[in-house]
Amino acid sequence: MAEAKWLEISLTVDGELAEAVAGVMDGYVSNGVVVESGVNFYDDEDEGTPFGPVKVYGYLIIDEHLEENRRRLEEALWHLGQIQPLPEPVYRPVMDEDWMAAWKKHYHPIPVGKKLIILPAWAEHKDSGRLPVRIDPSMAFGTGTHPTTQLVMELQEELTRPGDQIIDVGCGSGILSIAAIRLGAAHALGVDIDPASVKATRENAAANEVAGQIEVGLGSVAEVLSGQFSIRSAPMVLANILAPVIIRLFEGGLGSLVQPGGVLILSGILEEQADKVRQTAEARGFTWIDQKQLGDWVALAFRQAS
Repeated sequence: MAEAKWLEISLTVDGELAEAVAGVMDGYVSNGVVVESGVNFYDDEDEGTPFGPVKVYGYLIIDEHLEENRRRLEEALWHLGQIQPLPEPVYRPVMDEDWMAAWKKHYHPIPVGKKLIILPAWAEHKDSGRLPVRIDPSMAFGTGTHPTTQLVMELQEELTRPGDQIIDVGCGSGILSIAAIRLGAAHALGVDIDPASVKATRENAAANEVAGQIEVGLGSVAEVLSGQFSIRSAPMVLANILAPVIIRLFEGGLGSLVQPGGVLILSGILEEQADKVRQTAEARGFTWIDQKQLGDWVALAFRQAS
């Protein structure tokens, strides 16, 4: 009987923890991390709405380093569990010829809003009337499973105008920049302080055949304002980061990236942080225009004075 070549590790957590678990797991497993959520169909037109717990999967190669890698991964998960309790990981041996198929089968399309659908890079897109955003789910960030990402995409759907330019601060996987192009934007500038994010955005832009419309580089607000890229401001600016970081970015000139009359969409904000972020934006001349919430997470949209 053939011996197992891979050890699958999985944890089932709520949607808010999934990306943090994936981030930890990605440092120890081979060939990336996968997430899987349930899907509900609420009416005849619903193509599937994610709900419930999320499973996070990864694969450790079975070799002389297995026990050391497993121990280090369990220690890292233990430290994460001190912030918010985690379930015990579940292990399952997988045959060599089955592991890639097992890795891929757990990731399913995620419909967002009325127009967009997030697909794994390899999946065939059946014409559902939705605009495909292809993302490599082996990445530990920006896969589209987190509520903060989905909330921004819903606001983008409502507020993006054909031909717009957009700036995506903290672009991660590039998912929001790609969504902007799918929704009719002409050009997206994605910046991130993490070189891995810059690389991921380039790769995902190419996979979506929109590399010519997405400019990406290392940096943040200061680098954009200093003229290191092709644009210094745009009619739409996105920042899906964390509330304290967003507030610091305002102090560094985030509001100056938004052209007069333009839109600023902010996410990564917990419900109890929303008022402070709104006050910070309004103190800099922005007017609140919309808000969306999923679980404890909130996304806010503002308009700059004309």
